[in-house]
Amino acid sequence: QLQLVESGGGLVQDGGSLRLSCAASGRSFSSYGMGWFRQAPGKDRELVAAINYSGENTYYADSVKGRFTILRDNAKNTVYLQMSILKPEDTAVYYCAASLRGILGIVVVTTADYNYWGQGTQVTVSS
Repeated sequence: QLQLVESGGGLVQDGGSLRLSCAASGRSFSSYGMGWFRQAPGKDRELVAAINYSGENTYYADSVKGRFTILRDNAKNTVYLQMSILKPEDTAVYYCAASLRGILGIVVVTTADYNYWGQGTQVTVSS
């Protein structure tokens, strides 16, 4: 069992930056693949970025490549999403999630493969 708590969301202007954090409590955090998802009103939840258990391998959605960075600190049981050059279309509730398939060492990119979810944090980018 893993519990996830996101923080760091808020209101930022177009072009600004934010860093989201996701603190995990539970056993064996370093065995999980981690991901950041977002869901805007009226839209499906989408994977924004994912990272494997060691942090060596990552995935980014095309819409955020070059602007967002996913990092993890296994010693602190925390995964981060550094967001820069934010755009109004980045406005959404952001969720972190953990995948048991991470034990395989892979970057997990399928939503259905994520087992644990945080409650979400709102990010609003004003134009």
